[in-house]
Amino acid sequence: MLNTTEENRRRHPLHPDHPVWLFGYGSLIYKADFPYLERAPASISGWTRRFWQGSHDHRGTPKNPGRVVTLIESPGTLCAGMAYRITPDVFEHLDHREKNGYLRFSTPMTFHTGEQENGLVYIATADNGAFLGEASEQHIAHHIAASHGPSGSNADYLLQLAEALRELGAHDAHVFHIEAALLRTGQPHPTKNSP
Repeated sequence: MLNTTEENRRRHPLHPDHPVWLFGYGSLIYKADFPYLERAPASISGWTRRFWQGSHDHRGTPKNPGRVVTLIESPGTLCAGMAYRITPDVFEHLDHREKNGYLRFSTPMTFHTGEQENGLVYIATADNGAFLGEASEQHIAHHIAASHGPSGSNADYLLQLAEALRELGAHDAHVFHIEAALLRTGQPHPTKNSP
């Protein structure tokens, strides 16, 4: 399995006394299983969320990977998410959580107040070994319906992400179309405390 932990440490050496902003656009919106100093809705420009990354370690298995979101370049597009101000030691946990193909990149973020900060974001690019690539939203929904991993069902990941985006007031046609297709397969809504 691809493991990007060490590469991320090399890419962004962090000063232990300087807090850093992190931008989350997938499960990091609703599953903050780490300590943070501040949390605020934010967006980044030029990127769009897509269910094109394989999950061999959380929402699937090495033999049957699930599908999770990554960011794809899309000029003029705004991607809504959640920003967290964290101490650098938290990346020990985050680098492990995002190890299956995700690399840290620096990005400007805009908060709902209009203020801007630079932050780090995990992106799984098309050249990583777990990338599954583009597929129809119907195909993705069927793939998600059949996938399950150590962190729970792939369906719960999708449904919780869709709900978190609604709570942010963010419309994401890609996510919502896949959600609708998944619900047509008879998938139940997730419980609030599901992993």
